[in-house]
Amino acid sequence: MIALLVAAAALLVFAGVAKVVHPDDTARALRVSPQLVRAAAAVEAAIGAAALFTGPVLEYAVAASYTGFGVFVLVSVRRGTPLSSCGCFGEPDTPPTVSHGLVDLMLAAGSFASAGSSSRSAAARLDIPTIAVAAIVAGLGYLVMSRLPRLRASHP
Repeated sequence: MIALLVAAAALLVFAGVAKVVHPDDTARALRVSPQLVRAAAAVEAAIGAAALFTGPVLEYAVAASYTGFGVFVLVSVRRGTPLSSCGCFGEPDTPPTVSHGLVDLMLAAGSFASAGSSSRSAAARLDIPTIAVAAIVAGLGYLVMSRLPRLRASHP
């Protein structure tokens, strides 16, 4: 489960930094100002980075973040909320999908399961196989959340 937590934390950092640089799509999706998106994205990236080097409190914050993201995405899809993009990675034209919401909830579950399983930081629990699995999970998660919707849209 530590690999899921590390993947989730890494994706939080990546997505947070991307939204700090390109906040407009997320601002439109949430109907808030780009400045608010930048501030929240900076917090998001900080939570992801700090969760790797601190104890369970911030690991639970990663899990809670993904729970919120997953619920938001799935409710938006279910309601048919007209979102052209969720802006998760600061990219245009990546509409939220059920698979996106499910990846969020998978990362939340893995993070919850890992959080509190040790008093040591996530970084202190890493080894080469765990890093490899975390990188694969993060890469696949990114593809499902950002590239798969574009692929589906281009091939109806």
